[in-house]
Amino acid sequence: MKKIKSFFGITAWLAAIMLLACACSDDLDIRTRYLFDLETMPVQKRIVEGETAEIRCQIVKEGDYKENRFYIRYFQPDGKGELRMDDGMLFAPNDRYPLERTEFRLYYTSRSSDQQKIDIYIEDNFGQVVQKSFSWQNEVEEE
Repeated sequence: MKKIKSFFGITAWLAAIMLLACACSDDLDIRTRYLFDLETMPVQKRIVEGETAEIRCQIVKEGDYKENRFYIRYFQPDGKGELRMDDGMLFAPNDRYPLERTEFRLYYTSRSSDQQKIDIYIEDNFGQVVQKSFSWQNEVEEE
């Protein structure tokens, strides 16, 4: 009788160990790459030379990975102007700058009386890119 109990006890332990070993998997599903988008508040459509338009921005992420980094750059296909970050940093077209926050404001200052357009690119360290365009019609300032 002791041999039967001992046999069943050992068998139960072996079955439990095998079950635990089979339940563990080396295929951990840890995501580091999440989709994101750039959301902005509505932006004015008309601008006068020398006037500044505010663009309120927020990067909205599908998930959070603490090692994820974001970068910003811009291009101006039409018109002439300057783009600054809310901390006063002046951006050069096509240069890439790190973003330290996911909520920020951009300030575009018109430097011409023509129609103007800028393309903003936000990219992450995984190569994903989101692009938003902003355009302004010239408005002649009345004296």
